[in-house]
Amino acid sequence: MLKLLNWVSDLYGPFFDPHNWSTVITSGGDWLIILSLVTIECLLSVDNAVVLAAQTQALPTKIQREKSLFYGLWGAYLFRFLIIGLGTYPIHFWEIKVIGSAYLLYLVYSFFRKTRVVRTHKLASQKKRGRSLFWSVVIQIEFMDVVFSVDSVLASFGTSPNPVIVLIGGMIGILAMRGVAEVIMKLMGKIPELQPMAYVLIGIIAIKLLLSIPMIDIEIPAPLFGVVVIVAVIITLIIHYVRKNRRATDERRDNEG
Repeated sequence: MLKLLNWVSDLYGPFFDPHNWSTVITSGGDWLIILSLVTIECLLSVDNAVVLAAQTQALPTKIQREKSLFYGLWGAYLFRFLIIGLGTYPIHFWEIKVIGSAYLLYLVYSFFRKTRVVRTHKLASQKKRGRSLFWSVVIQIEFMDVVFSVDSVLASFGTSPNPVIVLIGGMIGILAMRGVAEVIMKLMGKIPELQPMAYVLIGIIAIKLLLSIPMIDIEIPAPLFGVVVIVAVIITLIIHYVRKNRRATDERRDNEG
């Protein structure tokens, strides 16, 4: 028991050292490192933002979607604290990535297997379940946060060995990416074509996760995936406006006829 307490103290002691915090907060050099960590977090979390935005679409109201992201934010902070304390140890849990990848592929399969009518009926039945649906979405968000945290934390420790610096950078980065997820979520509400596009990206994310496990060890650069997301969004917007203009033209013809 004493060994376990000493082990926990060694892992998480730096977080509760006031001198460590004051040194980091008052150091301009440390804030430059934190800024670079925020940038790394944002680049590595683009896929996380896409998944989160898609997951919240299962909830029937805008208030519930925003609330699930809020709960997810605090859960992400807690998990990030725990994972940073473990340092580089999570690299040994490559099974987390495999489970996460399989789960994402299941999400994609479930989405495209069902027709729009089936999804509508399912949504109506889920509204009756209310709270249970809300908390199931929050749990899904927290699970994916754990999966995506592994890469972010390992990349961050490559930049700075100080867990306080990594924690501050991660917290600011998570907050920024939750904002991105909220923007994607709102766009999905206005542009229906973005939802299937998001699930196509989720399929790519699942493959990206699977390729990164130690036995395969193929890393797709985060900036490259960011470019893929931007291109996919642009193509989807073009499709949306072409369809919108076509519908407007058809309605005009019907009215003239």
